[in-house]
Amino acid sequence: MPEGIVHLVGAGPGDPGLLTARALDLLGRADIVLYDRLVPAEALSAVREGAELRYVGKDPAGCSTPQADIDAQLVELGRAGLRVVRLKGGDPFVFGRGGEEALALARAGVRFEVVPGVTAGVAAPAYAGVPVTQRGVSSAVAFVTGHEDPDKQASAVDWAALARFPGTLVFYMGVGALSSTAEKLIAEGRSAGESAAVIANGTLASQRTVTAPLSQIAARVEEAGLRPPAITLVGPVADLRGELGWVELRPLHGVSVAVTRARAQASGLASTLRELGAEVLEAPAIRAEPRAIEGEAARSLARLAAGGYSLLCVTSANGAALLMRALYDAGHDARSIAATSVAAVGPATVDELGRHGIRPDIVPQRSTSEGLVEALGTPPGPAALIVRPGESRHVVRDGLRAHGVQVDEAVLYDTVAEPLGTTAATAVRDADYLTFSSGSTVRHLVAALEGAPLSDSTRVVSIGPSTSTVARELGITVHLEATCHDVGGLVEVLLEDARGRPASA
Repeated sequence: MPEGIVHLVGAGPGDPGLLTARALDLLGRADIVLYDRLVPAEALSAVREGAELRYVGKDPAGCSTPQADIDAQLVELGRAGLRVVRLKGGDPFVFGRGGEEALALARAGVRFEVVPGVTAGVAAPAYAGVPVTQRGVSSAVAFVTGHEDPDKQASAVDWAALARFPGTLVFYMGVGALSSTAEKLIAEGRSAGESAAVIANGTLASQRTVTAPLSQIAARVEEAGLRPPAITLVGPVADLRGELGWVELRPLHGVSVAVTRARAQASGLASTLRELGAEVLEAPAIRAEPRAIEGEAARSLARLAAGGYSLLCVTSANGAALLMRALYDAGHDARSIAATSVAAVGPATVDELGRHGIRPDIVPQRSTSEGLVEALGTPPGPAALIVRPGESRHVVRDGLRAHGVQVDEAVLYDTVAEPLGTTAATAVRDADYLTFSSGSTVRHLVAALEGAPLSDSTRVVSIGPSTSTVARELGITVHLEATCHDVGGLVEVLLEDARGRPASA
């Protein structure tokens, strides 16, 4: 039996962009991942297909997994010869009980490694525009738990020492005890007028920050309705937020956007929207399911590799990827289509072909089937192959045949529904914006919602006319339609509409 190993991995404070390269690598190779409540969902999407996901979180308001049970599971799985990732919010060794788990593994003789993560006590203030240290203001920082074991007879926190500490105080998990914390610090000599800040949902698009003097911070937080998870910071560096706050300046800060593209294509759009400050819900309504390469598809690809077509039309990135995979599997590569003119619809398709060394000859300005027919004009030669999904319109085929071209079609995949969970369905209906990148995303999302209406405040964004037509046929009002029918155009029209929206606190 192979020797098992347990990796104690920090998932960072919430923003998936703060996951380390080492964390992503291990998630992609793990046999099983045990994860906490505050681990970002995007981190779990990095787990390889077939690996087991096991929730072992601690929920203050609900069921929790006892720490002893977690320790026992890690030991058992490591002894079983598995590659285990214990994924913890923030850093495993900063109030993450990673030390306890490491001791349990060490004492049981199970191999383990620690992968540090970005801790919320530094990241949340940084996203709020507050450096925890600043020359001339604060040259020291103390990290303190704001939530101690209620069964302890006495507090392990030396409040008198903290009150005298000549630097920034950062409290984790302390919103519920905020009033008591402030009172104890002031009673031990900390200035009641010293600046303080509470940052909830740090590093996420939903981040909110409240600042006030220490004596007033608890009341201000209560008035603002801030809830855990949150970081509390005490010290004059909090005053720098007015000059250094940057998150709120992003154009989509405080805006929620539901992305319904297939999972493989959604990540690029989602990343762009997050960089602009949006809270992104990835709710893929569809996924591409490859077909077996047989029958007409196999014959068409063999003819393509033999130089039997004058024109190859590729209408999607999925189609491009599956086409090249099929050619490779049959012993061919890009050289097999060197003499064939290649037409591609959309920048994602162009990029996918480019990864295989193919630069399309024809790329329509409008990323639609109609745009491709216009761009083709008089087709180059007598025979064409169209690579497409099973469910698609026949605009390109009919346009080519109208010019007397002999057209074959290689159907390489089907677009199938991706089920939505109850939580995701609710979030989609309540999002500020709902994006559709194809008619199939509209049809499958409507089916997944099972007749439940969208919120009256949700604005629907369509990538182009054909997608808008499907949406209207299914009773969905389209509020915005991209002028340039690609992801960039979709983001552009959404940004224009969101301009001037009030930012979150």
